[in-house]
Amino acid sequence: MSFETLGLSASLLRALTDLGYATPTPIQSQAIPVVLSGRDLLATAQTGTGKTAAFALPILQRQFVNAASDGEPARGPRKVRVLVLTPTRELAAQVHESFRDYGRHVRGVVTTTIYGGVGMGPQLDALRRGVDVLVATPGRLIDHIQRRSVDLSKVEVLVLDEGDRMLDMGFLPAIRTILEKLPKSRQTLLFSATFDDPIRALAAQFMRDPGEVDCAPRNTVANTVTHRVHPVDSDRKRDLLLEILAVDSRRQTLVFGRTKHGCDRLAKQLEAAGHRCAAIHGNKSQNARLKALRDFKDGRITILVATDIAARGLDIEALPCVINHDLPMVAEDYVHRIGRTGRAGSTGLALSLVSPDEGGLLRQIQRLLKQELEMVPIAGFAPSRPIRMGNDAPMPQRGRAGAGQQPPRKHARRPHPAPSRHAHAGGKGEHDTGRCNGTQRTPGSARSGR
Repeated sequence: MSFETLGLSASLLRALTDLGYATPTPIQSQAIPVVLSGRDLLATAQTGTGKTAAFALPILQRQFVNAASDGEPARGPRKVRVLVLTPTRELAAQVHESFRDYGRHVRGVVTTTIYGGVGMGPQLDALRRGVDVLVATPGRLIDHIQRRSVDLSKVEVLVLDEGDRMLDMGFLPAIRTILEKLPKSRQTLLFSATFDDPIRALAAQFMRDPGEVDCAPRNTVANTVTHRVHPVDSDRKRDLLLEILAVDSRRQTLVFGRTKHGCDRLAKQLEAAGHRCAAIHGNKSQNARLKALRDFKDGRITILVATDIAARGLDIEALPCVINHDLPMVAEDYVHRIGRTGRAGSTGLALSLVSPDEGGLLRQIQRLLKQELEMVPIAGFAPSRPIRMGNDAPMPQRGRAGAGQQPPRKHARRPHPAPSRHAHAGGKGEHDTGRCNGTQRTPGSARSGR
């Protein structure tokens, strides 16, 4: 299948060619026809498979290309026709960029984004000038609703991106407030990496007989990712991390910490050791967060230390390695963290530095994945006591390696899907107040927010 066979216009196909995309991913090939038909849609797909293009392309086609070809009369002052809600500022910026990239040859489409952490002035100016496509985080959008600086009475399409996270992380009251300002006769699209049954039931309250596209078994990870656990005492994790990073200081690595303060401290320690790195979390200003992410994508820094704010929605091209300096407190967050690597058919490495007191968390992760993660002690960093998994038996060890050695690939286990309850990926401070794998380069597989 090609994008031409999906019924996209020459202007959109030209933009896809400019971006180097030729073949749609499964989520795109299945979702685009449904969106073009005007039907509501509930869609799930593993991150990195092109969810943004799956709704941005048909929205541009139906709302702007088709309307222009039908000779739609001048509409007077611009009103918001398409509203996209995202849980985080970074994702909002990426979706905005996607609409601009895909619509670069579609005349007369004005797109903007509004989110917290930055001044209201430029957003007020943009809204006053008129907007066709508005990408927003719920908290800042409600600020504008209360100021009466945004008119949502003409919205024809509502998109909830990362919908499960928004509904599951306390955004429901904000979303209900926003829905009250929207026309009843609209198209609603709910896109996400995962959906629990309660979330589906909740979504049914504001969707009309939605079509459903499911390309992602729940709580699964790409089978191109190699998982490895390195046991170590808590007070030696930093030293072990430095040992691992020294193997290849040029390798792009995303390091996850548990707290904002801990990530800042770790980033400073890595910088003091000579690494080019930055930290990203909810207490950082929006400009600082965007700069850190941009520098990481462009290679100006090689290590990004992050809380779970970066576990969802961030698309980093060909990221080879994710390291859990601290295990997440919720097992499902492990899936979201390592979803940053092994995307679109690329191989990836997920390393976890696990202390003896984290044995229970490791056991929860393995139960969720229904697989035993490979345990590889590193010479000189053996913990003072074994890691126990909530029972009398210590965690089995499958090999020993120096920090610069790669254990035999035959020992790597591949993940198997396992249904499980979804839990949110972070605290309130980490968001706004935000499987179908392919091997070809496609929208979503190699650019941010696709």
